[in-house]
Amino acid sequence: MAKPWRIVDSIETDEGLLDLRQRGETDFLITIDSRVLMNSSANMSEIVLSELACESLKNKKHPRVLVGGLGMGFTLKAALDNLPADSEVVVAELNPIMVKWCRGPIANLTAGAVDDPRVKVVIDDVASVIRAAAMKGKGNRFDAIILDLYEGPYEGDQGRGEYLYGDMALELSSSALQDGGVFAVWSEDPDKAFEKRLQAAGFSVNRQRPGRGGRRHVVYIARKMAGRQASGSGKRGSTGRKPHKRRSR
Repeated sequence: MAKPWRIVDSIETDEGLLDLRQRGETDFLITIDSRVLMNSSANMSEIVLSELACESLKNKKHPRVLVGGLGMGFTLKAALDNLPADSEVVVAELNPIMVKWCRGPIANLTAGAVDDPRVKVVIDDVASVIRAAAMKGKGNRFDAIILDLYEGPYEGDQGRGEYLYGDMALELSSSALQDGGVFAVWSEDPDKAFEKRLQAAGFSVNRQRPGRGGRRHVVYIARKMAGRQASGSGKRGSTGRKPHKRRSR
């Protein structure tokens, strides 16, 4: 008989009660309003997302990477495992309690990745961090932007993901990347419309579905084509809205 989940910590949010739950020594669950957001035993797509985003940066001098969404830290850990010692990894996380959990009860899941000296955590919307990098210009661009958020792009989102995955948002992401930089995005399912928007924004697109059998999520690895000059000026694109949290894995 499986052990019951116990609540380790919780906080009220605009979308309901955000809980960290534990069962046994290493089995953790994060839920919001009793809906599962992430599970410590199901993280293959997160790891592959970072591995593919960072594989070309292993021998690059001083690479800069932006990770959108801390979660349980698996995406961050996989990025660090594939980056050199002189890299800088900026993590944009909306909720400070996620940082608290990654430094506390779930730190062992990632060997304390959040406290790696290469990491800088900012409590902010990742869209705002992307916009700032795009506006500041070349010296502030990233070599990779990795978005592993509760909501990825998907058909029929009716504008909820526009501030990250819409036309102007993708132009801003392009401006925030170095030539040849990688824009890596987690998604629940393939989204042909998103792929077309990526191509229109000057990205080459590689779509993968890690794993075998069962529920397989999608990993997009989009690379900014050399010489691409994004048309977005930063006057539009990020609405400042938070994504609708619908991931269940």
